[in-house]
Amino acid sequence: QVQLVESGGGLVQPGGSLTLTCAASGNIFSIAAWGWYRQAPGKERELVAGITSDGTANYSDSAKGRFTISRDTAKKSAYLQMNMLKTEDTAVYYCNAAVSGYAGSYYSQHWGLGTQVTVSS
Repeated sequence: QVQLVESGGGLVQPGGSLTLTCAASGNIFSIAAWGWYRQAPGKERELVAGITSDGTANYSDSAKGRFTISRDTAKKSAYLQMNMLKTEDTAVYYCNAAVSGYAGSYYSQHWGLGTQVTVSS
């Protein structure tokens, strides 16, 4: 079993910053990639940022220049630093990880339960 737990969400004013953390635990041999997604009310879940095990990162157009994704392999954690937050960034943010349980096994996708980010004055 693999668990992903997000933390760091909250209420912030426009222009402010937040850092989200995703901690993975359980039967983990390696993590091939991490992703941060978000879902606003009435909208579909969308990819915000992703990072592979070699550190290659990609961002949605809305996140470029404002958000930074990183990961700590030893801590089995990923982070999303969000700066210059806008009201339209308000959403539930979910962590995703591609995890293998032992050497040579396939990777399976896992999701956290999400953390609420509200940007409002």
